Amino acid sequence: MPECGLLVSAPGKVILHGEHAVVHGKAALAVALGLRTFLRLRPGGGERLRIHLPGVGVRREWDVAELRALRGRLTGGANSPSVEQLDTLKEFAGIAADASAPDSLAILAFLYMCLAISAKYGDVPSVDITVWSELPTGAGLGSSAAYAVCLAAALLHACGAISCPLKDGEATARWTEEEMTLINSWAFQGERVIHGNPSGVDNAVGTWGGALRYQSGKITSLKRVPMLRILLTNTKVPRSTKVLVAGVKEKILKFPAIMNPVLDSIDAISQECQSVLEAMPTNPSPEYYPVLEELFDINQHHLNVIGVGHPSLDRLCRVTASHGLHSKLTGAGGGGCGITLLPPDATPLAVEAAKRDLCACGYECWETDIGAPGVTLHSSSSLNAQVLHALSES
Repeated sequence: MPECGLLVSAPGKVILHGEHAVVHGKAALAVALGLRTFLRLRPGGGERLRIHLPGVGVRREWDVAELRALRGRLTGGANSPSVEQLDTLKEFAGIAADASAPDSLAILAFLYMCLAISAKYGDVPSVDITVWSELPTGAGLGSSAAYAVCLAAALLHACGAISCPLKDGEATARWTEEEMTLINSWAFQGERVIHGNPSGVDNAVGTWGGALRYQSGKITSLKRVPMLRILLTNTKVPRSTKVLVAGVKEKILKFPAIMNPVLDSIDAISQECQSVLEAMPTNPSPEYYPVLEELFDINQHHLNVIGVGHPSLDRLCRVTASHGLHSKLTGAGGGGCGITLLPPDATPLAVEAAKRDLCACGYECWETDIGAPGVTLHSSSSLNAQVLHALSES
């Protein structure tokens, strides 16, 4: 490992189309978000393993010999977290048995991944790891998966299981398909520690980037999708995904003849959008954008019909429509986040005015893009000053 260490990033994700319908066997499109999580790994000193997560106020360190002894006490499969393994790790780290706070789960996932990966590929590494994210937690934007992907890449490299493809003079580099498959498989185990029974979509988007289609447990990567500019808006209205999913199911059972065609229509929107996205790179015509905008509008109406809308999201759509822009909710709905497409002819003046009006509603707003690259290795010169500062905090 070079003395300067390793700089890794992975993107968050948004659902473009197919929310809720995916639970009922329909297709969903997930896309990588321009907002990323960044990790810096440096050689440690004094046989210590350290992790620093400035965003959630975590700074922990352990003696490597202690961790080796702990690893010997873990029973069960090397890469599938069991209740017994996690209970042992919680006790070791002083984490409450029923802990669900992001900082506790982040420490737990880190310890599990470090010990499980080192058990398979080498010794417990003596390294300092700092992780900082542009992604808000708990907003349905794949922040935990981006964290797990970064950890998997860094720990696999520290244990010698994957290469360091970044050459002198290069700004960024990607791993081979085989290495990314390995990163993804371990990131999924980290997601299991945090979420229990995840779909695997978030970590797959974090690993490969671009866009993925998910249907009935099968994940397919879309080939050559364009980068699209969006506004991402967090209404900051809390919601329970579990309650919203149960509400949709209840409505389908109550009105099957009405609701099932709506789910079929959402499925058709996902398929139509996939066709458009895959056609755009070879024929970058501006005529595609009105189609994408219309699909946003139709799907947003459908999501209101199935009961996952919210006044805060209606307001978001009205505000952006007043500036000639088209929006829809993304994720569970009932509050949470929305996305607004920014076509090439959207003027900077209109975008700034929309952002100003959204912030005046008490929302948080980012101008970013979708279709971003997956897990990436960076030179320090390729990262902006804010990221480098956050990762250099001692």
